Amino acid sequence: MKSNKQTSIILLFFVAFSALIIKAAQLQVFDESYQTQARRTTLVKKQTYPSRGLVYDRDGELLVLNNPIYNVKVTYKDLPEQFDTAKLCALLEIDRDYVRKNITKNWKDPKYSRSVPFTFLSKVSPEKMGRFLEHLHDFQGFEASIRNVRSYPHQNAAHLLGFMAEANQKDIDIRGFDLGDYLGRTGLEMQFDSLLRGIKGQQYVLKDNLGREVSEYNEGDRNKPAIAGKDLVTTLDLDLQSYIEEIMQGKKGSVVALEPNSGEILAMVSSPNYDPNALAINAQRGEVFNALQTDTLNKPFLDRSLNAKYPPGSIFKPILSLIALEEGVWTPNKFVSCPGFYQYRTFKYGCHEHPSPLAMKSAIQTSCNSYFFQMLRDLVEKEGWSNPEIGLTILNDHLNDFGLGRKLGVDIPGERTGFVPTPAFYNKLYNDKYSTWKSTYIMSIGIGQGELELTTLQIANLAAILANRGYYITPHVLKGLIGPEQSLELASYPKHSVKISPEHFDPVIEGMRRTIEYGSGVSAKVPGIKSAGKTGTAQNPFGEDHSVFFAFAPLDDPKIALAVFVENAGFGATVASPIAGLILERYLKGEISPFMKNTEERIKRMNFLKTE
Repeated sequence: MKSNKQTSIILLFFVAFSALIIKAAQLQVFDESYQTQARRTTLVKKQTYPSRGLVYDRDGELLVLNNPIYNVKVTYKDLPEQFDTAKLCALLEIDRDYVRKNITKNWKDPKYSRSVPFTFLSKVSPEKMGRFLEHLHDFQGFEASIRNVRSYPHQNAAHLLGFMAEANQKDIDIRGFDLGDYLGRTGLEMQFDSLLRGIKGQQYVLKDNLGREVSEYNEGDRNKPAIAGKDLVTTLDLDLQSYIEEIMQGKKGSVVALEPNSGEILAMVSSPNYDPNALAINAQRGEVFNALQTDTLNKPFLDRSLNAKYPPGSIFKPILSLIALEEGVWTPNKFVSCPGFYQYRTFKYGCHEHPSPLAMKSAIQTSCNSYFFQMLRDLVEKEGWSNPEIGLTILNDHLNDFGLGRKLGVDIPGERTGFVPTPAFYNKLYNDKYSTWKSTYIMSIGIGQGELELTTLQIANLAAILANRGYYITPHVLKGLIGPEQSLELASYPKHSVKISPEHFDPVIEGMRRTIEYGSGVSAKVPGIKSAGKTGTAQNPFGEDHSVFFAFAPLDDPKIALAVFVENAGFGATVASPIAGLILERYLKGEISPFMKNTEERIKRMNFLKTE
């Protein structure tokens, strides 16, 4: 019985093996069509590129889309010994020298292979590619490829959106990109590159001995379709962004506007800027890039909203007030006399003309320097004249809560921390020259000067904290992702609270309200809307002072918080304040009223850019 079973199994294997031999013989010996096809075709694996995700503003307005770009590729091993170089040059409008330099590569370099197509000519216009395709059969080893590159229907938000670039050797070696890949190099394109990029597909095709595609291999059963990148919905308000860019023309500086209760960035403007289409991947890109990069006078590539650090000036005074109240070294009704200067021993530190003495609300309204010099000293000397390190550490801890001296974590690359001086910093700065340092050495911090430096984003976030009376949501630009079902997948962001008791905000905000109602910020007043703000004039040792302003509105139900910083523009009251007023009105009312038209025209005519 056992022997019969073994015989049956052996017989079954013999029959199956014989069938395979007969089929192989049929394919390789008797059926000439398979031999002919094998001689005439080559199996080639091709990568298929996904469509990169689109980018929208908060209202569904398209900010970034894709346009096709054409490349000519070559597989070196498929090239004939000779081809019509003159005809190729005429069709593609290149010269023989270009062909000679680009038809071969350094084959010792692992990124190139004689058997793998490489880009011979990129960024070919549709007209040239059309002519070339008509004669492609004359150029064995050559092929056409199509890729999607970025295009921008609006000329706005270049710094925020960012630009694309071709993968360099580091990207290939370390990050796994392939030769000829494009990736986001700055802005949102860089931050969300992995989401926008999608996933490459693969296609197996049969090519004849002239390099022409004959058919898909095995009816495409080994193909994998490319998966498109995800679309981004941003928090950006395109109308507000474009308006701010318009009024900031001719000025160096930045504006950041936030929705306080959500942390959503409504607008982020750095000026001077550039048209994002100028850096789209095309034949003229290199020349434009070099021109922008070598403009060292105006630095249009510098994102001043995130990358530039400035002394905040007097807008720091409301923040210092909150901390002094919380630490119990000050009260809203504490009066300070100011004869037009603050005197310490034989030194006098200037202030401007205003009534005296002052309590907190009036001091914020009039921006009295003497008041805040004394406030800073009382805070730093909380544990005594001889222990300034303790008081400064307390101040530093609070400022860290407010998001100063560190990154806020915005979802745009390149954010800087600003600078908040610490006891260790002053120990190193002064102890080599003096035995120690005291509060009088660092009084300028009280009016937002000295070593203190903030970014415009941080200043706008301070306005949001005041608007929310004690908290902020991490500022962000990504609202959500559009998934396969075309549904919006909302992103979430953490809430951060500052260690300030709620009752301390009332006198500070009242002082800021008075600033706009009848103080130095009156030019930011919007008819019919109550708001709170503070002007600042940041001293600049290298030239004209900087003009600063921050605000939020409406007062009792804030919808927008913003910061305006204009370099070398002088007083905050004359430039930054009216710019803020125009922005508040445009956002909250949708238009500029006749009452503000003259201000708008005056601001647009202002030009602080240097030409030499």
